[in-house]
Amino acid sequence: MGRRVVLKLSGEAFADQELNYGIDPRIVDRVATEIAQVLAEGYQIAIVVGGGNIFRGLSSAAKGMDRANADYMGMLATVINALALRDSLERAGAPTRVQTALNIQEVAEPYIRLRAIRHLEKGRVVIFAAGTGNPFFTTDTTAALRAAEVGAEAVLKATKVDGVYDSDPVTNPDAKLLDNLTYMEVLAEQLRVMDSTAITMCMENDIPIRVFNLAKPGNIASAVRGDAVGTRVH
Repeated sequence: MGRRVVLKLSGEAFADQELNYGIDPRIVDRVATEIAQVLAEGYQIAIVVGGGNIFRGLSSAAKGMDRANADYMGMLATVINALALRDSLERAGAPTRVQTALNIQEVAEPYIRLRAIRHLEKGRVVIFAAGTGNPFFTTDTTAALRAAEVGAEAVLKATKVDGVYDSDPVTNPDAKLLDNLTYMEVLAEQLRVMDSTAITMCMENDIPIRVFNLAKPGNIASAVRGDAVGTRVH
């Protein structure tokens, strides 16, 4: 069996970089091409997508809204991203299935754990959309949960920065990139890798996390292959 991983893609990564909103087909196509490349090498790839480029439950756009209602809107945003990514992956030659935690049977399969594993074994990419299906949980937590459920060897978190820093690189030009961290260091120092629920779930199930920059071409393929890119949390 090839190495099985869960790739976490933030919704913001799909956004048009000038508008900081919506879906930029060029970015989605580049991501799909890289994923198709490593799929052809025999790796098993599941993907969890966020929805922040369209709507996020914790965003200013949701101000004053009922939190659960806002989170359900965010889950539907992830479905839109999942369908866009599936389209690009299929065009790149990678057979893909979308499974959703909310039933939308006209456009995607419901999430069924054993079916997802079977798809992975058959060389298909599986995109998990609509988060966990529950409000108050992030898509980071979804990635950790699905990784544990399908027996993935790692969670690969693609972000807009090169990895985890000791302080915010945007406000501190001297911020240092950290190569290796333990789960407890991340929790104790409140480093913004993933939310604490996701970190704890990975720790309890002994699933390493790799945080890397999505914008650098080749990084997705390197992370899937297990190369040392970004920061490793273990």
